[in-house]
Amino acid sequence: MSVVRLVVADDQDVVRSGLAALLETQPDFTVVGTAADGAEAVRVCAHQRPTLVLMDVRMPNLDGIEATRRILAAPDPPRVVVLTTFDLDEYVYGALAAGASGFLLKDIAAERLFDAVRVVAAGEALLAPTITRRLITEFARLAPRPHRSARLAMLTPRETEILRLVAQGLSNMEIANRLVVSEQTVKTHVSRVLGKLGLRDRAQAVVVAYETGLIRPAAEG
Repeated sequence: MSVVRLVVADDQDVVRSGLAALLETQPDFTVVGTAADGAEAVRVCAHQRPTLVLMDVRMPNLDGIEATRRILAAPDPPRVVVLTTFDLDEYVYGALAAGASGFLLKDIAAERLFDAVRVVAAGEALLAPTITRRLITEFARLAPRPHRSARLAMLTPRETEILRLVAQGLSNMEIANRLVVSEQTVKTHVSRVLGKLGLRDRAQAVVVAYETGLIRPAAEG
């Protein structure tokens, strides 16, 4: 069984130690470090080289969004799941734009947290439909009107269609049902899209789809 190496970053001692203890109850998880602020999280990740970081947003010295950006700029970085009590649009946008692979609220049930860690550690992005809708709203509010990127010219028509559906928050199974193909076929197309565009996961694919104008936020009609 592959063990997921975890770092927990949160400025509240009780939350940080509680999360670490909770995660350690799982046989396939090991907490290799904790951090009380973003700067410490960057240092711990450089030293411990975890698989995944659970990152709080509001922390002293360096916030979780900037810490995420710095951690993911390093060679062979871990994946980052932003974990916060603040269910606000700007945090969703900032976290995903910084390169996070997921965004969860701290009131998540333990089993769902475990599942989320495993999903992201396995290389998938964690984008629930509600999170995707918030992201879309943020692009409508914050992003300049995009222009189609030449990067998308590398994609086949089918791959472009797949990227559009991924950006709408559909799972592989939902895309397969929509296009009447197998789920494995969808996974193959998604992998090719990520490879051609140089993206790490589906979260980055969603950001690219909106930034390049492949799809427009619903608020724009």
